[in-house]
Amino acid sequence: MKKNEIIMNDYAQLCRAADHLEPEMFDKYEVQRGLRDKNGNGVVTGLTNISRIQSFQMINGAKTPCEGKLWYRGYDCIELVKGFRGRRFGFEEVGYLLLFGQLPDEKQLKEFREILVACRTLPTNFTRDVIMKAPSSDLMNSLTRSVLTLASYDKSCNDTSIENVLGQCFRLISVFPMLAVYGYHAYNHYQNDESMYIHRPSKKLSTAENLLMMLRPDKEYTQLEAAVLDTALVLHMEHGGGNNSTFTTRVVTSSGSDTYSVIAAALSSLKGPKHGGANIKVVEMMREIEANVSDWEDEDAVRAYLKKILNREAFDRKGLIYGMGHAVYSLSDPRAQVFKGFVHQLASAKGREKDFELYAMIERLAPQVIAEKSRIYKGVSANVDFYSGFVYSMLEIPLEMFTPIFAIARIVGWSAHRIEELINMDKIIRPAYQSVMQEREYVRLNER
Repeated sequence: MKKNEIIMNDYAQLCRAADHLEPEMFDKYEVQRGLRDKNGNGVVTGLTNISRIQSFQMINGAKTPCEGKLWYRGYDCIELVKGFRGRRFGFEEVGYLLLFGQLPDEKQLKEFREILVACRTLPTNFTRDVIMKAPSSDLMNSLTRSVLTLASYDKSCNDTSIENVLGQCFRLISVFPMLAVYGYHAYNHYQNDESMYIHRPSKKLSTAENLLMMLRPDKEYTQLEAAVLDTALVLHMEHGGGNNSTFTTRVVTSSGSDTYSVIAAALSSLKGPKHGGANIKVVEMMREIEANVSDWEDEDAVRAYLKKILNREAFDRKGLIYGMGHAVYSLSDPRAQVFKGFVHQLASAKGREKDFELYAMIERLAPQVIAEKSRIYKGVSANVDFYSGFVYSMLEIPLEMFTPIFAIARIVGWSAHRIEELINMDKIIRPAYQSVMQEREYVRLNER
């Protein structure tokens, strides 16, 4: 072991000794770890009129698990998807709803689309000088760097008036697909030695269509592919306000920081594997199951392998069946329910019915396997990540792009929450921590 490694190991041991807190101390001081109690209920840290989640109902005075529901500005997200599905692309329409609190009429929707189209441009040579300058397989870091660099091109960067912030949000919503896709192509060219493709977005195409067109070398895609991706973007656009990256958005906004710094902070939160990277783990887990279970129709064999995963004997040895369970939802995740029907349709079109049947089987068996091993306080069901990774793989979207696509959707929700926080902001969000530190007498250097 090298000298520097030994030194760092010693320093790490000092950190572990100095910073370790006994688990029972959290109970002693009634501190809710992760801002959630033992039953998974979150600490209320604010008010919002943007979205809401439901996973329980009060029946005869008792808190009872129910089918999950998600509302955007008072509208059931399932009904919103039904409203545009098969008629038009919904990303822009639902984006308008989240930002302005009402569904647009035809004139308002047309005007909003025109604004996004006008904003869908990067500064001169930005792609060459910023995105291609230091390509990385970590596209979330590339995306964050690009966002922070865009601040240098904005003369009104620190103006936090609602009018100015709205303009900044419009521009970021519009260019996020470009930043992510161009970042991927730069990485794929310089690090994987593949051809470079920089396709300019079309003014005539929707966000989902442009994303697929810019990503694919031949620019080709089917209407079904674009419609499924559009639905995925809508379902990932916002989620109740209590998720980690949205809370980060509001915390940093409350300090008076600029839009670019706020969104960079949200991106840094989202890239964590416990937040935005879960669908990647689902795909990797499924690949291992497919490689190690010879008969995908054998329920006993699939069940046995799921038990191995849960017992830390297979996959990443962490004891998690990825894509199962949610911090809030109990009986079902409404986003997964919407997704499933579209996934089946896409799987049929792509000739991947066998894969879909395996996913459906695991969706059914995994809750049983988990319930057999652990006492659970609420239902366990498939979450949106379980199927979204499968969708992206069928759309031939590379793994490196999975979390950036999440960001391309969630930037709308972050923008809505930033604006809501600015309008209602009274004080900086400053949580309290209970100190358990022991006081000590100072010891002079020559006496230590």
